[in-house]
Amino acid sequence: MASQTQGIQQLLAAEKRAAEKVSEARKRKAKRLKQAKEEAQDEVEKYRQERERQFKEFEAKHMGTREGVAAKIDAETRVKIEEMNKMVQNQQEAVITDILNLVYDIKPELHVNYRIQ
Repeated sequence: MASQTQGIQQLLAAEKRAAEKVSEARKRKAKRLKQAKEEAQDEVEKYRQERERQFKEFEAKHMGTREGVAAKIDAETRVKIEEMNKMVQNQQEAVITDILNLVYDIKPELHVNYRIQ
């Protein structure tokens, strides 16, 4: 009976050691996965920063700065507005004259749908 108890104790002790080893292995695996995830995030962040830098260089090279683009658009808009104002000044008299002629030159006539009874 004593040998059975001793054998059971050895089995329980061996099972306990095996459970501890499995637990340690799981902890190491979780730690490695966490470390790999952090490294991957760092790598992704470095890649994103590099691509952002390249984009800003490309943008500056081909479009200029944002302030420069805004100033260019403002200047073009002012030029167009000035052109429109000149066109209005040039055509204003002729348009007013045409409108007044149409208002003053009234030719009374019956509408085609009017029926005389």
